[in-house]
Amino acid sequence: MFEHRYIDREKSWLAFNARVLQEAADDSVPLLDRLRFLGIFSNNLDEFFRVRFAAIRRLSLSGISGEKYFGGVTAQQLIKDITEIVIEQQSESLRILNNIEEQLGTENIFIIHENDINKEQEAFLKDFFIQKLSPELVTIILNDLAEFPVLKDSLGYLAVKLVMKKNLEVRYAIIEIPKMINRFVVLPSPSEKQYVILIDDVIRMHLSSIFNIFNYESVSAHMIKITRDAQLDIDSDLSKSMLEKISTSVKDRRIGEPVRFIYDQEIDKDTLKFFLDKMNIDATDSIIPGGRYHNRRDYMDFPNLGRFDLLYKKNDPLPIPGLSLEGSILEKIAEKDYLLNAPYQSFAYLIKFLREAALDPKVTSIKITLYRLAKNSQIISSLINAAKNGKKVIVQIELQARFDEASNISYSEQMQTEGIELIFGIKGLKVHSKVCVIERMEKNKIKRYGFISTGNFNETTAKIYTDVTLFTCHPQILKDISKIFEFFDINYKVQRYKHLIVSPQYTRHRFVKLIDREIAHAIAGRKTFMKLKMNSLSDLAMIDKLYEASNAGVKIQLEVRGICSLIPGVKGLSENIEAISIVDNYLEHSRVYIFGNAGFTEVYISSADFMTRNIDARVEVTCPIYDQEIKNELIDNFDIGWKGNVKARYHSYKLDNKYRVRNDNPIFRAQLETYKYYQRKVELIEELKEDQITQE
Repeated sequence: MFEHRYIDREKSWLAFNARVLQEAADDSVPLLDRLRFLGIFSNNLDEFFRVRFAAIRRLSLSGISGEKYFGGVTAQQLIKDITEIVIEQQSESLRILNNIEEQLGTENIFIIHENDINKEQEAFLKDFFIQKLSPELVTIILNDLAEFPVLKDSLGYLAVKLVMKKNLEVRYAIIEIPKMINRFVVLPSPSEKQYVILIDDVIRMHLSSIFNIFNYESVSAHMIKITRDAQLDIDSDLSKSMLEKISTSVKDRRIGEPVRFIYDQEIDKDTLKFFLDKMNIDATDSIIPGGRYHNRRDYMDFPNLGRFDLLYKKNDPLPIPGLSLEGSILEKIAEKDYLLNAPYQSFAYLIKFLREAALDPKVTSIKITLYRLAKNSQIISSLINAAKNGKKVIVQIELQARFDEASNISYSEQMQTEGIELIFGIKGLKVHSKVCVIERMEKNKIKRYGFISTGNFNETTAKIYTDVTLFTCHPQILKDISKIFEFFDINYKVQRYKHLIVSPQYTRHRFVKLIDREIAHAIAGRKTFMKLKMNSLSDLAMIDKLYEASNAGVKIQLEVRGICSLIPGVKGLSENIEAISIVDNYLEHSRVYIFGNAGFTEVYISSADFMTRNIDARVEVTCPIYDQEIKNELIDNFDIGWKGNVKARYHSYKLDNKYRVRNDNPIFRAQLETYKYYQRKVELIEELKEDQITQE
């Protein structure tokens, strides 16, 4: 029997981020997109330390060993293991960055330091510094301060050491690298060569200007970065509203305990010691040596320089066959269900649905759940428009959507001003479901229309996250959605749902029953299977159930983008389970669950992963698909992903991210083939139209 039964959740997540780093290292990925993946890797790591690592550290400091939470490993040991993995990954990311910069040089693109500039560039940067950069700088002399300033975890800093001429006294300072100015400055060039410099180096260039009042002998500046515990500590004061409590907690986050400190390896030892001592950072925290630059997440916004040949070709989102953005979308949904698969198809259909509902005199109410929203949200604009047109608009907005709290608070205040009724969730439960229902008066009766999605109603992320949304007027499904809003209003009353599977009351039980049915089919000798696509799989009880199904002979295919604590392909444990992860240009985000049911296949879309929090501690919605055409489409989508042999990696206990073996098979890039699949659907409709015209 295999020694281990599960993969540690945190290490599995780090393996996912290593897959993102693989994309940055992949020579087949366009150069500027490789920089983008490097930025995504860094941004992911920041969030990991702010949340997951911070939680482990809290447990460690509490004196609890944590072995029962981490599969027999103590919190202290897990912190040590994570730090070792991250140091190795950081070193690898620096090597990849250097390699990318070398290859950019062959394309006449040069990322240069302050010592590499010519006279013309020097004059340009001097003007840039005086006019734009200098007014934004926050510079603090540290030696004489009674209290060390609070460093923000979203920013990078230059730690400055000044050696004075008099008695060689050492003074220290900190310069905050401005967030409101693009990190990369494109320099003028009369030739085909293009030059880019980071504002970090522009600041280094002008240290003499910044510190000109000091009589110093030498000055040096090295980058440091701090990551803080981002856990929200919610006030229990009953006299405060949820809005007030979250607002206060978000403000308090800026002084959260440090959980990671990254520094330039070239920094002087005495400078490093000064900052570690002043910030009370000791060996129990994650102290990670790095390169000259941190906050590599900024590479997500590296300028394109007009070099679109060094970026992935952008595929324009396709129309949904049979559904027009020009006519009435509600009239079409009244006839049949439609599926939107973004970003392959246009997210504009969802905006159109809300815009039409806002204007339609027959629509009386709109109810919607919101989790993460775009910066300038068209969703919010549509809902406010509806309220101004006299519709009753009820919005459940999740104030604890991690790192979107401040944005959601702002939107909440905006909607309240416009008369929209807000629901701020349920104590102890995040609302992660993505649902909307509208009520429309037709022939003196209320008729419902709505949509259910696997992803956020966010037009920005809809361009890069793969998610599916079902548009329907199925009366029973939409009645169930209305019951969810009743649950928000009166949450001590447990609702009963006839069609939807809703967390926290029913998801675990219903999915266990669905898996048990597959087990019974297999034991009876009937051919059956499960095809499950999700973001993360870490709930141990659900993993055990999948192991049980595997041992009963159920063939299980898993597409799990991120965390996968299940160990596939082990004889006597999981020999009938295969598990892959696809990491490519788009972020795989949809959750689709397909059960073979001995020939009577059932398909579900969901907002929930197989994680304990999604199953037991959030409001999540899983929706059955009844339209046969849409069922076939979702099965086709899964199978296309499963055939992928370019961007698909195997999940394994070794966490080695081995690519799927291609053998003699032709290259099959799943995301590109999915786009082609939808292209063919559009072309088929066009051909049918042409045939009709010819026949007429």
